[in-house]
Amino acid sequence: MLILIGNQKGGAGKSTLTLLLANYLTQQQERRVTVLDMDYQQSLSAKAEKAKILENEPLYEIVPADLSHFPAMQRKLGKSRNEIVLIDLPGKMDDDGLIPIFAAADAVICPFAFDEFSVDSTLLFAMVIGRINKRAPLIFVPNRIKNTVKYETRTEVENVLRGFGTVAPGLPDRIDFQRVNTFQTPIILYPVILPLLDLIYEQYIAKEETV
Repeated sequence: MLILIGNQKGGAGKSTLTLLLANYLTQQQERRVTVLDMDYQQSLSAKAEKAKILENEPLYEIVPADLSHFPAMQRKLGKSRNEIVLIDLPGKMDDDGLIPIFAAADAVICPFAFDEFSVDSTLLFAMVIGRINKRAPLIFVPNRIKNTVKYETRTEVENVLRGFGTVAPGLPDRIDFQRVNTFQTPIILYPVILPLLDLIYEQYIAKEETV
C-alpha cells in the first residue's frame, strides 16, 4: 500500500506526521514500513542517520529519493501485502515528476493549518490530486491547533475540504512533537495522536486491504 503525506505549502507538518504514522504502524500494528524521503530538506533521512550515530536503529528503512527515482523504485516497493510505503512529498506542485506518484497513491494524507495561505495551498493540492487520482481517499489533518486561538473560519474551511475528502481529528500545537524521531514517539503524545492514527489505520489502511 502506498500512502502520500503532502501539501503544497512547506512547513505544514508533513515530515512529523510521516514519522508519527511510521512509528505507529511498526510499533502498534506490527507492519512492515518503508519511508521514501522526497522532501527537499530530507529531514527524515537526517534523523535516521542521527539515530544510528546514537546507536538507535530506526524501526523502518528511510530512503532518500528524488521524484525522478519513483518509477523505478515503484517496481521494487510494496510487493508484499503486509508492506506499507509512506512518501514524504516535497512542498511544491510544479514538477511533472509528481504525476506518477499521485497516480499510484492508495491514500493521501494532507496536514494543514487554518491560516489563509495554508488553506489556499491545501485546496490547490486537493484539486490537483483529485484530477490525477480519483480512487485514493484524501484525509485532511488540521495541524498545530492552538487551544488559545479562536479559528473563526474553521467550520467554513472544513466544510469546503469535505468536498474533496475527510477532515480527520486535528493535532495540537505542542513542543513534544519536536521529540518524535525514527525509533520512538514520546508516550506523552499518545493520548493526542492515537485518535487520528487509529482512524487512519482502521478506516483507510485495514479496510482498504480487505477490499
